Amino acid sequence: MIKAKKQRNKGYYGYLFIMPFFIIFAVFELYPIAYTFYLSFHKWDGLMPSTYTGLNNFNRLIHDKIFFLTIKNTFRIWICNFIPQMLVAMILSALFTFNKIRGMSFFRAVYYLPNLITAASVGLLFNLLFNGDKSVINHILIALGVKGAPFNFFQNKVFVSGLVSYIQWWMWFGYTTIIVMAGITTIDSSVYDAALVDGATKFQTYRYITLPLIRKTIIYLTITSIIGGMQLFDVPATMTNGSGDPMKSVLTTSMYIYNQGFKSHNYGYASMVSVGLFLIIAVLSIFALQTMQKKESEND
Repeated sequence: MIKAKKQRNKGYYGYLFIMPFFIIFAVFELYPIAYTFYLSFHKWDGLMPSTYTGLNNFNRLIHDKIFFLTIKNTFRIWICNFIPQMLVAMILSALFTFNKIRGMSFFRAVYYLPNLITAASVGLLFNLLFNGDKSVINHILIALGVKGAPFNFFQNKVFVSGLVSYIQWWMWFGYTTIIVMAGITTIDSSVYDAALVDGATKFQTYRYITLPLIRKTIIYLTITSIIGGMQLFDVPATMTNGSGDPMKSVLTTSMYIYNQGFKSHNYGYASMVSVGLFLIIAVLSIFALQTMQKKESEND
């Protein structure tokens, strides 16, 4: 009887092992989220006691043209790197999975390497490469005798926005490729053998067998990309010295939150912008999930 009671008591040891995670999560994740929602209804400069303002911050948000401009910028940068990222990942995963390529492990490692570099470092690097008449690229162009050099690259909205999208694509396509390949390896090889017997080509096999069977992997990548992409901060912030110029073309919502909170010291409104961004991410994620699940049910 005593022995059985001791064994039952040992069952509580598991809670002790997982308790540190929940304590850290509650202190550094859950509490800041709850406090952000609380501050969104207050005015606070970080020093004086906060003042309850009701829906004033919300009214300001829905009439804030800069906020909607940042949402547009962030979404444009995300979509312009996510679509090429998925296309390249699909092509590379098909090449690596269905063909015996010498040095495949080496190429996979090389493609993944940009993901290991801190985004802030990459932003600073491209700032040195392109920003100003004395940038590295302009020095090279002048040395080559290119007509019109030096060029003021960072005065062109399309160039700067495209450069940020390219950096995001370059940093993440290797990770996306590996995740897609992992999804493909879970497919039973007998399915491909049956398709081969029926005379299906590699393209038909990939189109009608592989893609439908890795739909859940694609859903996962889409939703996580939305969450990460709509919170983009480090690359455009370091590349444009926090300004988002030219003409605020790469001013993202996270940069706007930072400017409102830590430069203007308007933490209440910055919190409301954070809540607005949270709601937009939630809507986009739910829409993407429902759309892909609907296509999956139609195919079934």
